[in-house]
Amino acid sequence: MTDSGFGAGAIDTGKPQSARMYDYFLGGKDNYPVDWEAAEQVISFFPAVRQMARVNRDFMHRASRLLAERGIRQFLDIGTGIPTRPNLHQVVQAINPGARVVYADNDPIVLRHAEALLHSTPEGSTTYIQADVREPQKILAAAKEQLDFEQPIALSLVALLHLVADEDDPRRIVGELLDSLPPGSYVALSHATGDFDPETWERVVEVYRKGGTTAQVRSRAEFTSFFEGLELVAPGIALAAHWHPEPEEQHSQTDEIPLYVGVARKP
Repeated sequence: MTDSGFGAGAIDTGKPQSARMYDYFLGGKDNYPVDWEAAEQVISFFPAVRQMARVNRDFMHRASRLLAERGIRQFLDIGTGIPTRPNLHQVVQAINPGARVVYADNDPIVLRHAEALLHSTPEGSTTYIQADVREPQKILAAAKEQLDFEQPIALSLVALLHLVADEDDPRRIVGELLDSLPPGSYVALSHATGDFDPETWERVVEVYRKGGTTAQVRSRAEFTSFFEGLELVAPGIALAAHWHPEPEEQHSQTDEIPLYVGVARKP
């Protein structure tokens, strides 16, 4: 595990954190009163946010499984969040026991729980990097100690880029990450959108910003731009509930969850 100097003592319980709010939406217990208050504000504006968190998690499982079934054996998951079973490595190592997974996140509370991410199969490996997506070269340098950058890698940026504002140039970040990956690699993205209810999402974004977390929803066109130069996996850009749904996940109440997703291959 790579540690950039953060420890459990660095956890700030005086302001809400996006990873802890997400954990609250999922029904987890790794959150604090300040997170409950902010999360309940979001729920008051957008009551379906709990469903949205589950739909996003289900997409991560399906996308990771599909790529493992396509033979990808290396995964770089940035913006990992607080461990919630099954984690990505459990999904892909069930298919390819020798899969190698590198997790990265910048939240000290994720570091505190990172041991849960490190229970790999004997044949494979899992590693945790404490780093911010806004420092892609730092993440890549650490990942290169664990992954073979001569072989395809799946890059997972799930529910992360809507926490990166335009001033941090998320397209540059994605570009730097993808430029370092060999041909045949994949990227999986999910992103909240305000396309269907802009006023509600302005309020939601403001809750995060007031708590000190950058947040920014984006349109379908803006989300699509992250995939320029890549080969989209069918069905292309879609709402999460419509991307390779499992039979038990085909519920009408999740059909319009405002979360765009996509998986694409680097040619």
